[in-house]
Amino acid sequence: MNQQSLYLHRYVDRLQQSGRYTFVRGEAFKELKISPVALKLAALRLSRQGRLISPRRGFFVIVPLEYKSAGSPPPSWFIDQLMEFESEPYYVGLLSAAALHGAAHQQPQEFQVMASRQMRPAVVGRSRIRFLLKKHIKRTETISLKTETGAMKISTPESTALDLVRYPRHAGGLNNIATVLADLAEKIDPEHLSEAARRDDDLPSAQRLGFLLEHIGEEAKVKPLAEWIKSSLPRTVYLRPGQPPRRRKSARWKVIINEDVEVPG
Repeated sequence: MNQQSLYLHRYVDRLQQSGRYTFVRGEAFKELKISPVALKLAALRLSRQGRLISPRRGFFVIVPLEYKSAGSPPPSWFIDQLMEFESEPYYVGLLSAAALHGAAHQQPQEFQVMASRQMRPAVVGRSRIRFLLKKHIKRTETISLKTETGAMKISTPESTALDLVRYPRHAGGLNNIATVLADLAEKIDPEHLSEAARRDDDLPSAQRLGFLLEHIGEEAKVKPLAEWIKSSLPRTVYLRPGQPPRRRKSARWKVIINEDVEVPG
């Protein structure tokens, strides 16, 4: 190992011992006082050894020994630091948030993160981080969830439910959404759900969610939501946009039921 690689190796070890698992290029320059080329080569050597991984240029994740075979620690260990590096508001959402709230029969195949601009996916070891565009992201209610390395932002159960309906393709389709909602429902507060829908200001998604929750037997969760929707004078929407129309309609939610949704057993 050459001198520059040894310096970086020791720096990485010190960070890990202090409980840190990420660093940015500027920090390393300042600490090690080596040239950009030397840092690049040293980081490349450590990456080949499975000690570092770089999901974005200039941002590095330290890989502890127990995650060497996976190629990276879980995204929850570094997503907050990564999005700070990107100067991008974010929250963990959709199926990833649902799983963190205890509503998942199986772990999502990708780590789903909502952002206010288009961002390319990041493959980090065996993990894939999918970024989805969410306009007016700051309207969405979030909570801070402790992680092994700090904290990360995730959508509340109520905001998660709304997003599942808003992004059906990324949530596995309506049948999977119904299954996840059945698990998530115990965490949903009816008043908070209505307030989350008001904040998001997406009436069609609120209508579809109200219908689905009622459809799976969660009538108690939707009364305030139904009152707000009624007062907002909604237009009729399709349960699944882009599908052929049918004549069946929910008068309460003004939803044309153009796809059959199984009720979870």
